Amino acid sequence: MTTTALHSEAAPSSPPASAQPPTLRSRFAPGLPSPWWLGWLGAVVVALFAGALRFFNLDQPERIYFDETYYATDAYALWEFGYEHDSLDESDQLLSQGDPNIWTGTGDFIVHPPVGKWMIALGDWLYSIMPFGSAVTPEGWRVASALAGMISVLILVRLATRMTRSVLLGCTAGLVLALDGLHFTLSRIAMVDIFLTLWILAGFTCLVIDRDKTRERLARLGEAGTELAGVGWLGMRWWRLAAGLCFGLAIGTKWSALFFVAAFGLLTVAWDYGARRSVGQQRPLGRWLGFDAVPAFFQTVVVAAIVYLVSWSGWLFTRGGYNRDYADGLAPDWLPSFVSAPFEALVSLYNYHSRMMNFHSGLTSDHSYISAPWEWLVMRTPVMFHYDGQAAGCDTGNCVTSVVSIGTPVIWWISILATVVMFGWWITFRDWRAGAVLLAVAAGWLPWFAYPERPMFLFYALPFLPFLVLAIVLMLGLVMGAGEDSPRFAPYLRALGGVVFGVVVLLIIAHFAYLYPVLAAYPVPEETWRDRLWFDVWVYGRDAS
Repeated sequence: MTTTALHSEAAPSSPPASAQPPTLRSRFAPGLPSPWWLGWLGAVVVALFAGALRFFNLDQPERIYFDETYYATDAYALWEFGYEHDSLDESDQLLSQGDPNIWTGTGDFIVHPPVGKWMIALGDWLYSIMPFGSAVTPEGWRVASALAGMISVLILVRLATRMTRSVLLGCTAGLVLALDGLHFTLSRIAMVDIFLTLWILAGFTCLVIDRDKTRERLARLGEAGTELAGVGWLGMRWWRLAAGLCFGLAIGTKWSALFFVAAFGLLTVAWDYGARRSVGQQRPLGRWLGFDAVPAFFQTVVVAAIVYLVSWSGWLFTRGGYNRDYADGLAPDWLPSFVSAPFEALVSLYNYHSRMMNFHSGLTSDHSYISAPWEWLVMRTPVMFHYDGQAAGCDTGNCVTSVVSIGTPVIWWISILATVVMFGWWITFRDWRAGAVLLAVAAGWLPWFAYPERPMFLFYALPFLPFLVLAIVLMLGLVMGAGEDSPRFAPYLRALGGVVFGVVVLLIIAHFAYLYPVLAAYPVPEETWRDRLWFDVWVYGRDAS
C-alpha cells in the first residue's frame, strides 16, 4: 500500500462505478504492506544503522559523567545487593578505574523506581560476560542504553508502518529518530530516560496492534455472517495485556509514565467504542462497558500496578535497603509471620514512596541548564552533559570534546508545524492517527506546566519525541499523497510532495552530521566546536544571560 493510504483514509472518495465495492475487512482492517518480510527487513536495517551510531566509541568519555554518577552506581548496587547502596565519595573515580569496592555498608535513599537501573545492571552483566568485555566499565554501564535506543528505533519503524501502511514512511520514522541528537545522546549514557521512552513506545505499539486485531476480528465475524450489531465479547486481548506489562515497566522507571498510562488507557477504550459504532451497534454503551472498558482497566492499570510492585522485589525481599525496617513491629501480634512480614514490608514501601514524593515536590536547584517546558520544542536550553577543553587529538593544539544533549533542531522545529497539521487533520477528519499522536504529545508535555517551580531539563521531553516523529511522517505522507481527489493535478502535486519529502530527510541527515562532533565527545578545534553551537544559551545555559 502506498503513502496515499493516509490521504484516502482521511478523506475517502467514492469509487468508480466499475470498481468492486470494498470488503468489510479492507475498509475496517486493511492489511499491512506486502510482502510482509520487506517491512521487517527495513526495520532491522534502520535499527542496525541506529545501533552502529550509538555503539561506535561508546566508551567516550572514559569516565562517569553527568547523572551516571547516580545511575551507574545504583545499577551496580542493585546487582550486588538487590537494593541501592550508599557509596564512597570517591566512587566515581574508583568505578572509572574498574575498582568495585565503593560501598559504605548502608542502604541509599533514591528518588526513582528501580526498573531503569536494573536494565543498566543487566547490560553491565551482559557486557562483562562477552569475550571482549569486562565488569564495571563505561561501555558496560552504557550498553543497555544503546540497546534500548536501537530497539526503540526498531519499534517505531514497525509502529509507523502499521499506522501508515507504508514501508517508506515507517523506515523514515525510524531514520528520523535515529538521527535525533537528544535520542542519540541519551542512548549513550547510563541514565534511565531512554528506558522510559522505550517502554512507553512499546506499550503504545501494543495498543495499536490490539486495535488492529480487534477490528480485524470484527471484520471476520461480519464476513462469516455474524450479526455485528449484537456482538459482545471479542476474545482475550493479549496485546492489551502486553501493553499493561510495558506500562508497569515504564512506571517502574519513572513516575512520569503515569501521565501516558492514563491517556493511553482512555484512548484504547475510545477505540473500542468507535469500532462498535462503526459496525452498526446503535447503543453499544453496555457492551462496551462490560466487554471492553472494565476488562481494559484490569489489563492495563491493574497489570501495570502488579508489574510495578514486582519491580521492587530486590528491596522487598532483602533487609538492607533504605527505610526497609520502617514498619518493623507494626503488625499486630496475632497475625502469623507469613502475613505480618509482607504487611510490614508494604507499609515500609508506602512510607518510602511518600518520602520520594516529598523530595520531588520540594526539589529546588540553580542548575545552569534548567529549562521550562515551553522551551523544549524550540530547543532553547540543551544540557551540557560533558565538556573537556583540554582534550588531545588536534594537530593545532588542544581540542574540545563535549556531549551536548540537544535534539536535532530541524527535527524539533519541523515537529511544531507537524503538530499543527495533526491538529487540523484531526479537527477536520477525526483521523485516529492524528488524535493518538496529539494525545501522546500532550501526555508527555502538558503535565509539566503544572509544576512551574520544579527544576526541569530538556531530556524530560524524550518520551514524547517518538510521537513528534510520527507527526512528521504522517504530515509527509499527507503531502506525498496530495491530489488523489484531483486527477488532473495529482502528478504535479505528488512530484512536489516527493521533493518536500526528500528535502526534509536530507536536512535532517545533514543537520545531525553537522552536530555529531558536539554530541559524541569527538575531538574538534574549539572554533569548530563553537560554530556548531549557534547560540550562547546552547553553551552556557542560563548563565548566558
